[in-house]
Amino acid sequence: MDHVLNIADSSIFTPHVYPASWSEEGALRQIVSLWLVTNLGAVLLFLGCGALNFYYVFDHKLMMHPLFLKNQVKQEIELSIISIFWMSFPTVAIFFWEVQGNSKLFDNISESSLGWPGVFLSIAGLLFFTDMCIYWIHRFLHHKSIYKHLHKQHHIFKIPTPFASHAFHPLDGFLQSLPYHIYPFIFPLHKAVYLSLFVFVNIWTISIHDGDYRIPGPLICLINGAAHHVDHHLFFNYNYGQYFTLWDRIGGSYRHPSALMGKGPHDHIPKLMAEAAHTQ
Repeated sequence: MDHVLNIADSSIFTPHVYPASWSEEGALRQIVSLWLVTNLGAVLLFLGCGALNFYYVFDHKLMMHPLFLKNQVKQEIELSIISIFWMSFPTVAIFFWEVQGNSKLFDNISESSLGWPGVFLSIAGLLFFTDMCIYWIHRFLHHKSIYKHLHKQHHIFKIPTPFASHAFHPLDGFLQSLPYHIYPFIFPLHKAVYLSLFVFVNIWTISIHDGDYRIPGPLICLINGAAHHVDHHLFFNYNYGQYFTLWDRIGGSYRHPSALMGKGPHDHIPKLMAEAAHTQ
């Protein structure tokens, strides 16, 4: 995050916001700046990508489903904005620790002992590491003694829209983001990869809530897409994974997507419309 902070300082904060007496190297200023950048960036990413997905990908017929809540989109957005706000505090603490040079993030490819191959390996490593950790954290959040206090807020949306992607209890959301933040403190990672995958994971989270259940045939059993994730919302104890189906298969929680067997939310809509027309 130091590159983002430097750009924000040089283009906005130093010339237009902070007094000249407040050093860019000051810890308090860095924390405040990181908090502002994190909140603004996360909200813009959520609203921007969420809106594009909602208007151009999400099938609005799903809003006719009986499990779709009244004013659901409004509820999803409100909960997401609140969650992003509160999640930003522990997230900024980690970002500040990273900016202080305490992680294994690096700037130059030459700093990687394996060069470019090492960078590509680190991308795969981050994806598989976070997928594994999020699977177990997510499954832990479904434990009966914890679920009602944290994760239940997210599961009130049985037929989610892209705006449900960040609609969590703040502690729930932070716990599921923690593996991403921990990784560069354990393993070397290029800073550009870290930032790029930070954006990617947010877009991916939006995409698995977007109601577009199409998946290329060979990838159905490998990739945990929206078709898999809507079954998680509907049937609760299945498809906990973030990117892949691997850990659901290992953990015995994999469920083949109902939507790909003609039994998904989309398939109920024509029946409901036909019933409504018949009663008129």
